[in-house]
Parts: sequence; C-alpha cells; structure tokens
Amino acid sequence: MIDIENCMSQMTANEKVNIKKIETKVLNGRKINVKVILEVEVKVYSNDNVQIVSNVNNIEDIQMLNNQRMVNSLVGEGSTRVYAKDTIGIDNIDDLAEIMKVGIKIVDKDIKLSYNKVLAKADAEISILYLTEDNRIKNITTRIPVMGFVDIENINDNNSCDVDYKMKNLIIKPNNVDSHSIYVEMEIEIVCFAYETKNINIIEDLYSVSSDLNYTQKEITTMSDKKSIKDICDIKEQIAIPDIGNNEIYSVQTIPNILSVNIRNGKIIYEGEINLEFLYETNNSVNSRTAQIPFNFEMDSDNIKENCEVDTNVDVKRDDFVVNSGSISANIELEFNVSVSINEKINIIDEISIEENRDNNIYSMVIYFVKPGDTLWKIAKKFRSTIEDIARVNNLEDANKIYPGQQLYIPKYVKKSIAV
Repeated sequence: MIDIENCMSQMTANEKVNIKKIETKVLNGRKINVKVILEVEVKVYSNDNVQIVSNVNNIEDIQMLNNQRMVNSLVGEGSTRVYAKDTIGIDNIDDLAEIMKVGIKIVDKDIKLSYNKVLAKADAEISILYLTEDNRIKNITTRIPVMGFVDIENINDNNSCDVDYKMKNLIIKPNNVDSHSIYVEMEIEIVCFAYETKNINIIEDLYSVSSDLNYTQKEITTMSDKKSIKDICDIKEQIAIPDIGNNEIYSVQTIPNILSVNIRNGKIIYEGEINLEFLYETNNSVNSRTAQIPFNFEMDSDNIKENCEVDTNVDVKRDDFVVNSGSISANIELEFNVSVSINEKINIIDEISIEENRDNNIYSMVIYFVKPGDTLWKIAKKFRSTIEDIARVNNLEDANKIYPGQQLYIPKYVKKSIAV
C-alpha cells in the first residue's frame, strides 16, 4: 500500500496600489489637470493540488530516506466589505462653507481568529480641512472604528493571517448649517489570507533490496518559516521652508516610500524617503510646499534569513510638525509590518511502480572503500544492503560519520524470519 498526502489547488492574487506622486495644474483658469503616479504590486499565490507519496508499506524490505519538513500552506482567502459611518461635529461658531481636503489612514490594526472566521478591527483616522463662511480655514481630526468578519473555511486560532484594508468608496458631505457637522461614510474591503503550518513527511529517496522500484520525481516550490515582525522607526528632522515663517500649518500629507531593501542574516536594511506636502497660511491665502526626508532603518530579528522573502507594509503611526521661524521640526513614527518567509524547491516522489522477482546478488560480503561524496545511504542503495546492517557490521556509532578511504564491509541483506 502507498500512502499519499494531498494539498488543495487554488490560485489567487493580491494587489497593492500606492500613490507615489500627485501633480495638479490649473488650465485656462477653468480646468484642473491632475497627474497621479501609481505603484501597483501584484502577488499571485498558488496552492497546488500535489500528491506526495508519504509511505510504502506493502514491501517488507523497503528502505526509505525520509525528511520531515515544516511548510506553510494557504488555508484559504476571503474578503468582506464593511461600511463605517459617522457624523463629525465641528465648532459651533463655524459655519461650514466648503470642504477643502480629506485625508484618511487605517491605524491600530488587529485581528482575532476563531473557527471559520477572522475578526478584523482597526480605526480609520480622518483629517478634514474646511473653509468657513467667514473665510477661516480649520482642520479637524477624528477616528471611526472599522470592524468586519471574514469567512474562511477551516481557519482556526492556530493559523496565521495577513490582512489588508482597501478603500473602495468615500462619501464626505456637510450636513445642514445649523448642525455644524460633516457626514462621513466609507466603504472598505477587508482582504484576508490565512496560513497553517504543516509537518509533512517527504521521501527523498527509496529502494528495495529484493524488488526493482521505478519511480518519478518532480520539483515543487514550498513556503516555510512564515513569520510576522513589527517594529517602529522614529524620525526626527528639521526642515527649512522659509516661506512658512511662523504661519499656521493647515495640513501635512505624509507618504513613506521604500527605495531599497537589503536582507542579511538577522536583519533587514531599508533605505527610503518620506514625501511631505505642507498646506500652510501665507498672506491670508493657502500655499503649499513639498519636502523629502531620507531615512535608513534596520530591523533586527532572529527570524530573518538571507534567503527569505520579505513583504513590507509601512504605516504612518504618528506625524507631528512644529513651526519655528521658517524651520519645521518633524517628529514622525513609522510602523513597519513585515511578513518574512522562505520559498524553496524540493523534490518529491509522486509515482511508484514495483517489479517483483528480481535476481538477487550472489555475494555474501563486499569490501568497499569510501569515496568523496559518499553517504551510508548511497552505499547501502548501491549494494542493496541497509544502513543498519552496514553500521552494525562495521561498529559505526554514528551512521552519518564516514570519511573518504574508510574501509567498510557491506553485508548481503538477509530477510529476517519471525518464529511463530
């Protein structure tokens, strides 16, 4: 009998869209030309249906070279759309004339796993810049809770999960003047990818002493050692923008951008820059300036290997700016959420055929001198003996320790009879 393990087959993709740059220009005093540079990253995941021979138990003298492997398998993926709604109050003395700018970021993300469900929780931090009827520019910031359940069959609290929040639609509109409030409604898609850790038995090689075995091998790619790492990068910088003087900053758009990633054993080295756009008061009007802050950040962890795959998400956890005579003190806190894993190729046996009644070798004992690259497994397979018998006859304490030139006695395999 041949035991076979199966994995489910599934292809899925996850895309990330990042706004790298936005440029606007007024045309003929009537139209606004908008140019947006987007970075689109698409990852395709394959969870193939692979048949792996894990045991052969109908041949008494079968010899197998086994290897236990821990792999990460995709349990499944799921998504749900949630609606976060709220009415945001403004100062009672403000008669809102116009909404000028809205900024949204998803912060304080958290998940909980239970049987067949993922509970995803976060906050949508909303910053609204608005103009009042008496031409004052004001800014208000608030948070709206975001929560949703994602159904994924067979998921449990022993699994790990990657979660992404994608803004699908946004409605921002003022309520009536007397209410002094703004209505906010967001449609957010929560996408989850769930993984489980499996211990599988891989037969790397096999042979039979008394039968001829024919088998085929194929190469598959597996993912293992998947871990999630989180760390904080604190950036403090002085930015010179003389035009600002001591005027008020209305809003700052903070966009982190990773330029290069260098992976070493025990650490990841990031180089990047933070793109800033300031809206500030000048001569009773609104002006804007851009600035860049370069940064270098090293993330240390024993889970990082030089050959690992790295998927990095950077969130702006906090950004504070203080103006002092044309110089801006920037205090920015970036949260790095990193998923690391190792993709490696392994050979598996997927089909075996057995031919009985082969002619046995007539020798009773062979003297063999070990060659470079030999292992006891290779020698035993070559002479249709067993590792155990060779080690016993040669008094080898450790079957893994042989050396070139060593003389070994290779006994003929004898089927052991059991008295009844």
